[in-house]
Amino acid sequence: MKRHRPLAIMVSSSLLAIITACGTTEETNEAGYASGDGSVTFVPPAERVELPELTGVDLTEQPMSSQDFDADILVINIWGSWCPPCRKETPTLVSLSREFDDQDVQFLGIAVRESAAASRAFVEKNDVPYPSFSDEAGELLLAFTESLPAAAVPTTYVIDRNGKVAARILSEVDETTLRQLIEQELGRR
Repeated sequence: MKRHRPLAIMVSSSLLAIITACGTTEETNEAGYASGDGSVTFVPPAERVELPELTGVDLTEQPMSSQDFDADILVINIWGSWCPPCRKETPTLVSLSREFDDQDVQFLGIAVRESAAASRAFVEKNDVPYPSFSDEAGELLLAFTESLPAAAVPTTYVIDRNGKVAARILSEVDETTLRQLIEQELGRR
């Protein structure tokens, strides 16, 4: 029996790893369908929840509201300059915001867990063309609890033309994936 114990432990550990890797989390089952790793969640139109109005201040301490944005599609990115994946995805977001600028798509950032001055310096250094809320306390993240919570930084949302949450990307944005989500929503009438 002792000879087979290491083998039994290895088999049990392997099975546990397989079961854990193939399992789903509560977040990936919230709505619609999720990618295999749970990083992208798409919500079918009939199941979408309206995004509540986001209000606060921008990086220059001026009042701002999500209602100020009247594009068909709104892409909201939650980020922080202290976050390595956020820094890495910034060129992709900047590029896509410029690519879709003339297609009634607007981008909006929510800078969390840092001062407006630190966020502003990052935006200026990286030539980010779209505005961001300054949300040092992370209070604006609570607006997403009724739809798809922001469980990580960065998180990116695609808001449809009806003001409803259409998709969420947890972690660093993949350019192809975000482009496809935007184009899919632009194609809906």
